[in-house]
Amino acid sequence: MSVLVIDASVAVKWVIEEDGTAQALALRGKTLMAPDLLVAACANILWKKVRRHELSEPEALFAAGLLARADIELMPMRPYLEAATRIALTLDHPAYDCIYIALAEAQGHPFVTADAGLLRKVGEKASGRYAARVLGLSDEAIGRE
Repeated sequence: MSVLVIDASVAVKWVIEEDGTAQALALRGKTLMAPDLLVAACANILWKKVRRHELSEPEALFAAGLLARADIELMPMRPYLEAATRIALTLDHPAYDCIYIALAEAQGHPFVTADAGLLRKVGEKASGRYAARVLGLSDEAIGRE
């Protein structure tokens, strides 16, 4: 069975209807992995959605409860600190997003994200180094994994 590394931009789509929800839900049949940073990142997204009046507090708490029970293997992120820093410097992108790429690289799995900014940086700055490993949520290559 294929393993995919996912980030919070994918996981939140399981509990909040938005563009890409159908594609994100389709990933639930695969083995999923993420750095334990995913927990804080999901909570932060839900908090932002409440602040922007996109969700009520009870809706955010309900979504958080669902995400807490999601079948994702969470990996400690400490072993990926140096690699994430290197990737962040290469991409000129925040290191907390690069933790996901570092995990995917170390484990030899594809990384799926709905983060358009991160996808753009990978395409622009990495000279193809991460392009094969980093997939957009709508990327057809996901279905072949």
